[in-house]
Amino acid sequence: MSVQEFPAPSEGMLLTHFLTVSDVSRSRAFYRDVVGGRVVLEENPCTLSVANSWLIMNPGGGPTPDKPETTLRPPADGDPVSCFLNIRVADIWAVYRDWSERGAEFLTPPVDRGAELRCYLRDPDGYLIEVGQATGMLRGRFADPPPT
Repeated sequence: MSVQEFPAPSEGMLLTHFLTVSDVSRSRAFYRDVVGGRVVLEENPCTLSVANSWLIMNPGGGPTPDKPETTLRPPADGDPVSCFLNIRVADIWAVYRDWSERGAEFLTPPVDRGAELRCYLRDPDGYLIEVGQATGMLRGRFADPPPT
């Protein structure tokens, strides 16, 4: 790894997403081989460049001096979900076919929601990932408001 590859800006800030994972090598392989990320650092912490963003992955653990009373762990099976990755793509059907061939298991094929086409999958730890393509949004049709 070179210093230029690591997400450490010399000015301003850079947004990364941290995932607490149960098996770093398994998650690294998923985000590299299925999603197409580029491994910048293998471990401690595992760091990948994914499109125009970054993923950092490490095993969970208990409180530390800088995060007292906080325990990190992968999500429990099932719902509820409090956050998820949202990956925007230019051609959702191409991504759906390509990632499926690489082993991704989508919850459904892409669904036309009017404002966008979207589908979801889970990573090896159960993190939910939304894959979406703006369609109607580009013509002024936005998501329906939540029910009241």
